[in-house]
Amino acid sequence: MKKCFFILYFTRLIVTLAAPKVLTLDNKNEKSFSFTLYCPRLIVPLPKKIQKSFMRIDIITVLPELIEPFTQESILGRAQKKGLAEIHVHNLRDYTADKHRRVDDYPFGGAAGMLIQCQPLDACISALKAERHYDEVIFTAPDGEKFDQPMANELSLKENIIIICGHYKGIDYRIREHLITKEVSIGDYVLTGGELAAAVMADSIVRVIPGVIGDVESALSDSFQDNLLEPPVYTRPAEYHPVSNPEETWAVPEILLSGHEAKIKEWEYEQALKRTKALRPDLLEE
Repeated sequence: MKKCFFILYFTRLIVTLAAPKVLTLDNKNEKSFSFTLYCPRLIVPLPKKIQKSFMRIDIITVLPELIEPFTQESILGRAQKKGLAEIHVHNLRDYTADKHRRVDDYPFGGAAGMLIQCQPLDACISALKAERHYDEVIFTAPDGEKFDQPMANELSLKENIIIICGHYKGIDYRIREHLITKEVSIGDYVLTGGELAAAVMADSIVRVIPGVIGDVESALSDSFQDNLLEPPVYTRPAEYHPVSNPEETWAVPEILLSGHEAKIKEWEYEQALKRTKALRPDLLEE
């Protein structure tokens, strides 16, 4: 899966950066992109899997005001301005049949807490599916598969995904049985709702879409991309004198100032391996 991701990543990167983009509108007034990779002596038809670097994420929540501002800033905001991704946040209350806009009710069997009902979730998911195909319908849940970098890489290759934010004591299990294709947890702890989990996933997924981050190597050299933590990183000045003790010098390792690329790469790998053994030895066992 990792090898497949890197092949698709760099192929999509070439398409994103080098190919002319043709913006078209379909009968639902949705943006779609088509690409042709043109060389003077070669015209290469691209597989449908990588014909575009455009991705759409739909987030379903009872608290849109909690997540909407996050999706408009930083990496996610820039990705959308570049036309590489779209993130749409849907208020689940807009899909309820209840006149008081309620979306939850008590669970059968007398258990504590409240559950999100089938009807509003079914209505919202059905409305979205009527407009386009979705590769995944994801539910954020503490008992789901643990979210990690390989999963983010895999999901970044999808075209359209739905993320449902859990809330209260969760959702009616029938939705999980019949409509959910993937259940995901961001850690072994419980949050008030799935909005933070959805934000974490969206950020991690979108940032590895080719073209979102200007420096391609930066995204692919992050921690966990190769089951190693990042090596130490430094910036100017090469020597820094701390406020608490101006006579002391904090120096950047000389190898990083040498300009010898091969030796720098070797040092970075050794440091990444050393830090991983010390801080996350479990990564080396995978």
